Amino acid sequence: MTKTYEVRTYGCQMNVHDSERLGGLLETDGYVRAEDGATPDLVVFNTCAVRENADNKLYGNLGHIASVKEKNPGMQIAVGGCLAQKDRDTITKKAPYVDVVFGTHNIGSLPVLLERARIAEESQVEILESLEVFPSTLPTKRDSVFAAWVSISVGCNNTCTFCIVPALRGKEKDRRPGDVLAEIKALVADGVVEVTLLGQNVNAYGVEFGDRQAFAKLLRACGEIEGLERVRFTSPHPKDFTDDVIAAMAETHNVMPQLHMPLQSGSDRVLKAMRRSYRQDKFLGIIDRVREAMPDAAITTDIIVGFPGETEEDFAATMDVVRRARFTSAFTFQYSKRPGTPAAELPDQLPKEVVQERYMRLTQVVDEVATAEAKKQEGRVVELLVADHEGKKDGATRRLTGRARDNRLVHFVPGDHDVRPGDMVEVRVTHAAPHHLVSDDAPLAYRRTPAGDAWESRQGRTEVRSVGLGMPTLGVPDPLPVVESACAI
Repeated sequence: MTKTYEVRTYGCQMNVHDSERLGGLLETDGYVRAEDGATPDLVVFNTCAVRENADNKLYGNLGHIASVKEKNPGMQIAVGGCLAQKDRDTITKKAPYVDVVFGTHNIGSLPVLLERARIAEESQVEILESLEVFPSTLPTKRDSVFAAWVSISVGCNNTCTFCIVPALRGKEKDRRPGDVLAEIKALVADGVVEVTLLGQNVNAYGVEFGDRQAFAKLLRACGEIEGLERVRFTSPHPKDFTDDVIAAMAETHNVMPQLHMPLQSGSDRVLKAMRRSYRQDKFLGIIDRVREAMPDAAITTDIIVGFPGETEEDFAATMDVVRRARFTSAFTFQYSKRPGTPAAELPDQLPKEVVQERYMRLTQVVDEVATAEAKKQEGRVVELLVADHEGKKDGATRRLTGRARDNRLVHFVPGDHDVRPGDMVEVRVTHAAPHHLVSDDAPLAYRRTPAGDAWESRQGRTEVRSVGLGMPTLGVPDPLPVVESACAI
């Protein structure tokens, strides 16, 4: 009888991409994805150690699934990801019914560990300290066919005091450019029209093989791939963001005018305490040069409020940068202690009520700026890559949803066109809200694409197909969903 599985993913885009690998591994091993509402034979928790109360959430979820397992003999539970890497010695002590614990460096071991646990009838824990096999050599189970995550590096060489990612993901490991481009070409051949280059510190790409311009070269090489219509990347670090990257973005036709640039704080004093190796002037200088090269670029960011020792003056500096940078949107976080990070041991930890009050003021300003920037889009014609998901009100309004070139979410009416996910439409924006745009007029243009053909022809298909030379199989996440940035670097 065929075994079924469910993967529950928490955290950043890197975890989403890892979960694709987990699904691919399991389906290659004979599993099939469990139907909604059905009890799976295997539940995999792909965890995050960055988000607040991540461990409490995990053990709460494990406690719930334990009662399900008790009623279903033979059911297995696996825990992987960053929290597994961090809490390797405690997960099976707190939750002895967990069958497998595996880390960020050995997701490819999951099928073997599950079989070992089944035969030995005891928990299997395997945590590697360094990466042995780059994840992109593993099979992949993707949910969509027209946009793909493509990992170009894993790990991070920075030492930000609030972040535990380097300790869990390790030092940066870069894929060779030829391997990255071969994967992209294979995806395009099967209908993908948009790729997002992924890394914890994506624009440091090349550090391992000694080419400081490797990332800009990779962007330009993507521009030479026929059929690849959109290229994005996340998340860069301001300290590594150089003018050659800006030029490559502006001069490469399929690199989108969209940038996620984590600020974290606008205060030079706080940035120093965070070990962020840039200051306010450098950050704003990058924003100015990006907008000079790409006037319509949409720029988003990450901001942490209430870092230890943050004063009202420091917070005011952050508010000043938000107003000057004119972010399209910002992922805002209230600082909270992360065990294992240097910042957790710093003096002057701020009271929760102070952090909350500043957070509310910040989000108000972020929304005001985002609204003003969105209003500038009213009346403009934008090209959309049609998504295969709907907004909350799309059913009632009979709208579809797509992403503009600058990654803004746009709800539109298809008119008389038989629009498919993966197709392209041009619409005129009639209304703007802080976090989405609306077009109530029929599309001005509609273009059927190979991606739309691929979506249409693969409806109802669930199998994973193996691709040679380490290339992933098809189907991918929606184009850059509105989620928190990769590990908030």
